[in-house]
Amino acid sequence: MIGRLAGRIEYKTEDHLLIDVRGVGYVVYCSDRVLSQIGRPGEAVALYTDLLVREDLLQLFGFPTLVEKEWHRLLMSVQGVGAKASLAILGALGPDGVSRAIALGDWNSVKVAKGIGPKTAQRVVNELKDKAPNVMAMGGGPPISATPVDADAVIEPVDARAPAQPAPAPSASAQAEALSALANLGYAPGEAAGAVARAADDTPEAATSDLIRAALKLLAPKG
Repeated sequence: MIGRLAGRIEYKTEDHLLIDVRGVGYVVYCSDRVLSQIGRPGEAVALYTDLLVREDLLQLFGFPTLVEKEWHRLLMSVQGVGAKASLAILGALGPDGVSRAIALGDWNSVKVAKGIGPKTAQRVVNELKDKAPNVMAMGGGPPISATPVDADAVIEPVDARAPAQPAPAPSASAQAEALSALANLGYAPGEAAGAVARAADDTPEAATSDLIRAALKLLAPKG
């Protein structure tokens, strides 16, 4: 299984690029949004990859973040959504937009993607709505970099006598991550913080994904 590639861009087309990795060229298919954001031929690139295996076909698909890769895998689990449709959805909305649309049940946003009809868009939202908080809890994080680590960089020694800084409590960390996820969905800081706090009070040891799910239920329109 090829999970990540880092090398030099040989060429780009409208739906894929060729990455030279130490003399071996890999054809990697990406969304139009990703292709517009990565470098030009001759420049370095690094992508997380997902390998599609069929009887007569092997295809690599590339993503700048693990969250986007996970959404691709989940979108392809929906009946009627293949690799091309998944890339169209991610290209139109981006991973944050997909998270927002599915978590809020906004199938009209999914329908904006090229080739996605209303029935497919509704199926995507209905089948993945319970999985959205788990993906959101992964966090976007910065895209991976193809820049090599400087072997001559100075690493500061750790003083073994210095007291270790306490790690944040799991509940506090989960609340912070849940707040970040809700902010990405467009909720105001005040209402997001209130919902997360109420959810944390109900289940103090809840994981991030559980807090997100509970907070979304509290924020959902009543009636």
